[in-house]
Amino acid sequence: MATDTISGLDALEIASQQKVPGRAARLWAATWPKLTALALALAVWQVVVWSGWKPEYALPAPETVARDLWDYATSGALWDGLLITAERAGIGFGAAVVVGLLLGLAVARVKVLRAALGSMITALQTMPSIAWFPLAILLFQLSEQAIFFVVVLGAAPSIANGVIHGVDYVPPLLVRAGRNLGASGLSLYRYVIAPAALPAIVAGLKQGWAFAWRSLMAGELLVVIAKTTSIGVQLTYARELSDAPRVISVMIVILVLGLLVDLLFTKADRAIRRRWGLLDRG
Repeated sequence: MATDTISGLDALEIASQQKVPGRAARLWAATWPKLTALALALAVWQVVVWSGWKPEYALPAPETVARDLWDYATSGALWDGLLITAERAGIGFGAAVVVGLLLGLAVARVKVLRAALGSMITALQTMPSIAWFPLAILLFQLSEQAIFFVVVLGAAPSIANGVIHGVDYVPPLLVRAGRNLGASGLSLYRYVIAPAALPAIVAGLKQGWAFAWRSLMAGELLVVIAKTTSIGVQLTYARELSDAPRVISVMIVILVLGLLVDLLFTKADRAIRRRWGLLDRG
């Protein structure tokens, strides 16, 4: 019995002394699947072009798009468009975060509001953002306010639902422990409920960003404002000119921007889980 215990302890010690993979190894382990998927997608794209399914002017080859993407990236048009789109995204998503957090906390805390608005928030979340634009254009004409209106409506319900679900799944034992330690009212939410609900809130923010980004792109395609050359407007112009390489180049830029923001949310989620001991620190 004692020998078995000692052997088990020796095995644990040996396992703990095993070399932890370095940063470069972890980075490569996370990168190679994405590079493989990208290579496969490019290969399939090239095979479809070679098959002659669509003419070159409608479906250009990856090499043609790569050259156009380089020209686009080194031109001032891309950066001017990014500046306008990023400003709209930041303002719209920031407002949606404020509205969503306040609405979610209010609905999670007040039973009357939960009964009145709980299902409505979910219904708003499932409503396509494109359906809001006829009303937005009637209310605000072809203006920045119309785009802002739809971005906030597209993102806020997801954020509010994230807050509601996060608060709902806080263990009652944790709440009772906080009250026994003297926390009540706002202090209970600040020091007990909000930290416990943080993973669900971050998930709601991530989903809210996805809805905000989709709403913004739809808005820039539909609401063309004079003297602005946002990313969505550039995509519209490329489509009107039947410039297929530029259409795909702009779509790639939109995809990359979405992936970069998603990476930020993923890092925030991993940091929270690591802080709570749910992930290895190695």
